[in-house]
Amino acid sequence: MSTAVTVNAGPRRGWKSAGTWIGAIIVGIALFCAVFAPLIVPHDPFAQDLNRRLLVPFWMEGHNPDFILGTDQLGRDYLSRLIWGCRISMLIGITVTIVSGLIGITIGVLGGFFGGRIDDAVLFAITTRLSIPVVLVALAVVGLLGTSMTLLVLTLGLLLWDRFAVVARSTSMQVRNLDFVAAAWCAGCSRFRVLSREVLPNIASHLVVVATLEIALAILLEATLSFLGLGVPPPLPSWGLMIAEAKDYMFFSPWVIVIPGVALFVLVLGINLLGDGLRDAFGTRSRS
Repeated sequence: MSTAVTVNAGPRRGWKSAGTWIGAIIVGIALFCAVFAPLIVPHDPFAQDLNRRLLVPFWMEGHNPDFILGTDQLGRDYLSRLIWGCRISMLIGITVTIVSGLIGITIGVLGGFFGGRIDDAVLFAITTRLSIPVVLVALAVVGLLGTSMTLLVLTLGLLLWDRFAVVARSTSMQVRNLDFVAAAWCAGCSRFRVLSREVLPNIASHLVVVATLEIALAILLEATLSFLGLGVPPPLPSWGLMIAEAKDYMFFSPWVIVIPGVALFVLVLGINLLGDGLRDAFGTRSRS
């Protein structure tokens, strides 16, 4: 049996890092907004009123206290749309990661554990996927088949599984030669039991780190497609769509493009900080 030794990583590693906690707080706030968005939005994010269009946010002179972050070009409350946009971004990021994770982990574990021709087929699939430009293919698919959240999730999920496959394959190749796997074979366990009870739990920490990075990437790709008009269909308040709608007013009312841009930056930064912290925490705990 292999023996894991805990290594003292110092005050700036893993959960002792301030960056990890900052990322966890940002992601926690985003998850709270995503789950409870219908309950915490101060106004209807879809209600339009041209009489109150382009109201300034609270830090500018002449703001309306009922609209903390002002309103957009159609008079819709910007704070409400920002919160609802967080809900859409997190929903797409998590669902895309689940779809891509199921595909990539399955392919990677099978190739890494069994090797031989199965591994050759997996390597060919990974190489083929890496040769495909994600943004161009997503633009082509969504442009041909139309815009919808379901199509967007399936398209991105089918294009972002390569990292899961590479990590699952490499870690499975390491785990399959360890003593506890040999003991499971000697005990007469089936292949499914060995994979589900011995292999997957021991590579899960690596896959969690990959999942955080994939969530951030999926959110950025969704914002990119929405900015180009091929992502989430209006009037859903995607942050990318909010930036696209605000670009015509950025010189006269710059907050309409700065607010969703900063929100997107902060969310992706928080997810990456949390992912780095998880990588350090799992890495120091699993060293031997």
